[in-house]
Amino acid sequence: MQRTSARLTSDATPVTWLGANYWSRTGGPLMWRSYDPDVVTEELRVLRDHGLNMTRSFYYWPDFMPTPYTVDEEKCALFADFLDRHQELGMTTVPTFIVGHMSGENWDPSWRGGRDLYSDVWMVARQAWFAGQMVRRFKEHPAVAGWLVSNEMPIYGNRTQDRETVSSWAQIIADAVRAAGGTQPFSLGEGAWGRENTGNENGFSVRYTAEICDFLGPHVYRMEDDPVRQHHAAAWVCELTGTFGRPVVLEEFGVSSDFVSGPNAAHYYRQVLHNSLLAGATGWIAWNNTDYDNLKHQPPYLHHAFEMHFGLTDAKGTAKPQLRELKDFAELLEKVDFGRTRRADTDTAVVISSYLDTEYPFTRPEDADHIYRTARQAWVAGRLAGLAPAVTRESDDLPGEARLYLVPSTKQLLSPTWYELEDRARAGATVYVSYCPGYHDEQRGPWYAHLNEMFGVEHQLEYGLVDPIEDDEVAFTFVRPFGNLPQGARLTFRAAGTENSRVFLPVEPTDAEVLAVDAHGRPALLLRRVGEGSVILSTYPLEHMAAVTPRVNPEDGVTLYDALGAHAEVRRPVTVADPRVVVDRLEHEDGRVFVWLVSQARQEIMVKPVVEGDATLYDLDGTPADTVCLPERGVRVLELRGA
Repeated sequence: MQRTSARLTSDATPVTWLGANYWSRTGGPLMWRSYDPDVVTEELRVLRDHGLNMTRSFYYWPDFMPTPYTVDEEKCALFADFLDRHQELGMTTVPTFIVGHMSGENWDPSWRGGRDLYSDVWMVARQAWFAGQMVRRFKEHPAVAGWLVSNEMPIYGNRTQDRETVSSWAQIIADAVRAAGGTQPFSLGEGAWGRENTGNENGFSVRYTAEICDFLGPHVYRMEDDPVRQHHAAAWVCELTGTFGRPVVLEEFGVSSDFVSGPNAAHYYRQVLHNSLLAGATGWIAWNNTDYDNLKHQPPYLHHAFEMHFGLTDAKGTAKPQLRELKDFAELLEKVDFGRTRRADTDTAVVISSYLDTEYPFTRPEDADHIYRTARQAWVAGRLAGLAPAVTRESDDLPGEARLYLVPSTKQLLSPTWYELEDRARAGATVYVSYCPGYHDEQRGPWYAHLNEMFGVEHQLEYGLVDPIEDDEVAFTFVRPFGNLPQGARLTFRAAGTENSRVFLPVEPTDAEVLAVDAHGRPALLLRRVGEGSVILSTYPLEHMAAVTPRVNPEDGVTLYDALGAHAEVRRPVTVADPRVVVDRLEHEDGRVFVWLVSQARQEIMVKPVVEGDATLYDLDGTPADTVCLPERGVRVLELRGA
């Protein structure tokens, strides 16, 4: 199964954006009122000297468009100087038109008068006119690398949730940019926050954005309760976003030094950069270039103090730990010639229910949130098991072919999808499904088209009731060998969930083998052989329980997935026994294979990778790498030769 590695190109050459969202420390969003060209050059040089090659910049809307029919020529002259300074340093920038929302405050031009940004025809025309004006002025400048419509438009213009209206607004702005001669890569700057990625309806559609834009740009600032999920939060969104076939640029990510220590900021940046790369991101723009301690009396920093300290440098221009991580990352990208690599194919796919992105009659918003959280937990566990899972969307008819399909803690799929999954098992795949009746009590139960027949069981459910998990810990004891697990192996899982979801599915096997039983001797994991493959049922919502449990990863779901991979004969050229280490690969077009080892451990660890066949691992300097030392939450990249 192929994983997306789509890339931005310039003159048919792959382009990798590695940069920072930029406001000068002289004024933040008001920098154009106090523009200091020498400070700008100094700030850009620090970024350039740490390996960054671009910025994302902003036309602060109230300043650049003081009336509905004029632009401020003085501000445009300053922006031209800003572009020149990028060019002098060999850097580029991606200007953003409608700003709009920024750092905890919305900044309206004085003439807006409360007009709706999407549905008011005059207001949409003024936005399109402004975008066209900016493109005509600056489209020929070699420092302009692309165009963005907005900064997080769902926050700024959230008065409508009408997809048709929002999509029409986006189309009109896109047409204005192209009509004005903007040939550079174009996107919306909306954060890729559509329902397809979040389960929440805000009028934006990632699918439609992919139709009219050249790249997709997630913005990710998660608050989590599990370090491993936090380290993969941005990567997960990149994986989801990549299903639409466009290049993925992690357009915003970062940390405030008020929320995290220097060493932990470095760990976070390292994890986000490498994990998102392995999840398909091919560009990164950190938030943001500098701190703003001198602007404490100016909104938004007046009322959002933590917004002062997202910088890669402090307010004096000194590099913070996260900028040094970017420098290391830039050097690595050059060593592996990243622009000419692609993600290795995978044999594993996590199935994303269409109930995440589609509103079906008489369903609840909680259904989408449940799908998002459990699918993410399954994807993370799959990565820790060395399966390098892709995602396949039910809404796209499950594109691609995998040896192992993970359908985690699932309440709802469309009826034909259940039959399609069984057909794929019949053709040789392994389809794993874990039961869950959902968060809430509305039509609580399995919406499976043919549960008994598909899994070779007779369920014993009572109408309107659930079977609660009695124990604080769920134990699976294997009554026969499975995958790489011997008979007698025992896996444990912390029980968690709501009164509706902390439940199990009582079944009696008919045409299925019992692989494992729970602590009460009931079937917990069952296998039914179907044609050349098999379907496997967990009667417990393992991924859901993990997804709602703080600081749970890595947990025994990783061990189960490892066994599923062995059973399905998933190809894993390099593995590591320690579940705290993610293993994945990039392939260079010249045949070289690079292996990433990404540690989630809070201390230095030594691992001995296992390599299939006669292949051998080497450090990038050519030294054999039989045993690898990984520093705290560290990353090592090796070359696999002879694969």
